[in-house]
Amino acid sequence: MFVDELTISVRAGKGGDGCVSFLRDAKVLRGGPNGGDGGDGGDAVLLPTTHCNTLFHLTGRGLFAAGNGGPGLPQNCAGKDADDLVIEVPVGTLVLDAERGNVLQDLAVADRPFVLARGGHGGRGNTHFATATHRTPRTAERGKAGEQRRVLLSLKLIADVGLIGLPNAGKSTLLATLTRARPKIAGYPFTTLEPMLGIAQGPGETTFVLADIPGLIAGASAGKGLGDRFLKHVDRTRLLLHLIDCGDLPLEPPERAFRIVRDELAAHSTELGRRPSLVVATKVEDEAARQRAAALARAIEAPVLPISSATGAGLRELVLAVAAVLGAAPPPG
Repeated sequence: MFVDELTISVRAGKGGDGCVSFLRDAKVLRGGPNGGDGGDGGDAVLLPTTHCNTLFHLTGRGLFAAGNGGPGLPQNCAGKDADDLVIEVPVGTLVLDAERGNVLQDLAVADRPFVLARGGHGGRGNTHFATATHRTPRTAERGKAGEQRRVLLSLKLIADVGLIGLPNAGKSTLLATLTRARPKIAGYPFTTLEPMLGIAQGPGETTFVLADIPGLIAGASAGKGLGDRFLKHVDRTRLLLHLIDCGDLPLEPPERAFRIVRDELAAHSTELGRRPSLVVATKVEDEAARQRAAALARAIEAPVLPISSATGAGLRELVLAVAAVLGAAPPPG
């Protein structure tokens, strides 16, 4: 199950209490205090990883709690420091304060941990409280409580190429053709209910990551249809492929389909509306479809790449065009 937003509570570990102890040795007269310090509590750490691409594995848990530090021991032995609690999240996860909504961290780099809550320090043993006038202190510090936080995790998938278009434009079929991903494919709209990722082979040894975004409709940026909550997943893509159905039974005429998706992207984000893009005419399998693709290119005054995922026509040219744009396009900020 795909989960891209989740609120969790985390608590770092409490520090161990300091020890009250005195040296007991028949050969030592008036042995002094020798209580050790408590161990530090464990931190709660978020670790971005490529091992998962959803937050589903974190659902169903009320509280993520790190271990507590061990108490101090006699003979000036310190208590054991607790292990950190490491919570793996997908690369691209935003960490926001659940109450204020401000961004605490953008986990956009794999294997770069972020300490979400720090563990409490262990308390000092009674050894630290001995003075020249107070040689038998019977007090020690208690360990400090660990930090506790409630955060909203919001996932934005990281991909090189985002496939966008109206429902049933051929996005899932293209993803399945170019990669090993196996999205649901059917001859009706809204078969894709969650973003899908796949790795496509480029020229030579190069590869690029494709993201299939659920179909957009007019008003998607304002909350209509299925695509509104997934528009954020194209924010991190370096290139957008506008897939336009030029087959026999499109949901909308090709020119109108292009303008609907373009306007929704611009409404969602001004910067996203300026993202490098290629227009791709799909389902071009006969002369009538080729004529519709040519008419689309004239109407929008931009190049259009005609392809057919069913026959493979135009796919090599598409891959080469994608590779050329990615080679010159910087990652989005």
